[in-house]
Amino acid sequence: MAVLLAALGLAVCGLAGWGPRQLVLARQLGTLGGETQRHLEFYRLSLESVLAKNESLPRIITLEARLRDLLARPRDPARLAEANGYLKEIRRTAGISETFLLDREGLTLASSNAGEPGSFVGRSYAYRPYYTEAMASGFGRFYGIGATTWIPGYFLTAPIDTAAGRVGAAVVKVSLDDFEAALLTSGDAVLLADASGVVFLTSVRDWKYRTLQPLDAATREALRQSHQYHDLELKALDTGLRLGPGTSSARVSLAGGRPQDVLVQSSPVGHLGWHLMLLKGTRQERQSALLAGIAAAFATAFLLSLATYGRLNRKRFRERREAAAALRRAHEDLEHRIAERTSHLVETNASLEDRVEALKRTEAILRETRDDAVQAGKLVVLGQMSAGISHEINQPLTALHTFTDNASALLDRGRLPEVKENLGLIREMADRMEHIVREIKTFARRSSAELRATPVEAAFHQALMLVEPRRRGLGAEIVLRPGPPGLKVLVDPLRFEQVLLNLLRNALDAVAEREDRRLTLEAGEDAGGVRIRVADSGAGLPPEVLARIFDPFFTTKPVGQGLGLGLAISRMIMEELGGRIEARNSEEGGAEFTLWLRRGDD
Repeated sequence: MAVLLAALGLAVCGLAGWGPRQLVLARQLGTLGGETQRHLEFYRLSLESVLAKNESLPRIITLEARLRDLLARPRDPARLAEANGYLKEIRRTAGISETFLLDREGLTLASSNAGEPGSFVGRSYAYRPYYTEAMASGFGRFYGIGATTWIPGYFLTAPIDTAAGRVGAAVVKVSLDDFEAALLTSGDAVLLADASGVVFLTSVRDWKYRTLQPLDAATREALRQSHQYHDLELKALDTGLRLGPGTSSARVSLAGGRPQDVLVQSSPVGHLGWHLMLLKGTRQERQSALLAGIAAAFATAFLLSLATYGRLNRKRFRERREAAAALRRAHEDLEHRIAERTSHLVETNASLEDRVEALKRTEAILRETRDDAVQAGKLVVLGQMSAGISHEINQPLTALHTFTDNASALLDRGRLPEVKENLGLIREMADRMEHIVREIKTFARRSSAELRATPVEAAFHQALMLVEPRRRGLGAEIVLRPGPPGLKVLVDPLRFEQVLLNLLRNALDAVAEREDRRLTLEAGEDAGGVRIRVADSGAGLPPEVLARIFDPFFTTKPVGQGLGLGLAISRMIMEELGGRIEARNSEEGGAEFTLWLRRGDD
């Protein structure tokens, strides 16, 4: 049942964390999407400006008479020189890469790089789409790697019309290197892909001349015929990116790093079916959402802990009341059975043998009830400690509440390292609560005596941990002397700790009203065994009390604060462990209880 309730609690906390995580993630991604869209629009407008800047230049060039004269007489050296000079001047003043003149067959007649290495003059570009489109529809646009120079550029072409028809075309080549350089220094992951999905400009160097998806045979053949990218292999990227406008998500590796989730914003640009894409990592947003989910889960766990704590408090009160009732019944039953045996012996004038046998049976009765009395005594002690335990658990619960509020506030401000530190403190508080509850459960568990070598120092610390709330409340000092290192006793650890706990609680009660609130807990070797002493700085024990100190149900405490069983049970436990317990008043004043136990063998 406990396992089922624990699993149910974990499920509730998980669901409570999952919902806020999804809400925060959606909000964070929405904010990131808005910022990314604005950045993408800036890049798009910048590129559109570069492309449109020289859109009218080819048409202006076609109006030049020197070019038309050369088309009329292509073999005239004077006209060729004038045309080349004019094109060189256009390149210089317009700041373009190159400009050249094609005849109706696609042959270059004049060029701005005439006479230079890699001159276009005399070369045919009839196969290039920018020429065929211009001659067919009146204007041509194309991006590709230069067939002669191997330098990529954006080609704009306008036809030259005369009364005799279209006799040639003027071509302008524009470099996009400045735009690509700006991408490389922007810090953003940006790419520009053509209509076929080939990435030809990007800030991610490893992605240049790669494809978003594998190309089909028809597309590869068209690219081969136009020599757009020459004979580059154009391998596909394994990114999951797709052409198309809008917002999407993908998992990619940027700059050779580890795969990460990214938000993708895409927008069409230009007249050739290009798509400009901007990729933004979402790690920080997902981390913030995860922390929000963890904070919500911890808050839920905190509320469940409060509910469980209240339930345990009610259960502890019932157990304390039932334990007290059980002790009263055990006492009444014991007195009744002993009285019956005594009356029977007196009435029948029993022989010595019968009396001895009756005593043995009485001892058996005492042994039968001893375990119940020990267990009931544990429950009474736990009931008496309930206030201190409540205080001990309330501290980490209050801290959990504070740290959860802090984590939520820091998360809203984006201070993730401090949020992580708060979560670590929350974990420490949870571990502390778990330790307290585990020790209390171990102490309260019913068990039979099982003798084994037990370190004295460990037993001391366990008992001190359970009386710590009471000691702190009184402001008492406990002087601890655990004896030689590695000192062990042959005991049942739980029952031995119960004896120590009972003696320490009695000692704290004895010094509660004193100015000097001091206890001593020490151990040492004694004639092959181990001697343990618990002393206090109280008023000591009067002779009439000292004579009956170990009698069952004898107590000097006010009614309702003790049943007089603690020391009686302690003596029974010590006898069961093969040891003994004695009480006396110390020379320095105050009461002193001494335990003698067998030494544990390693």
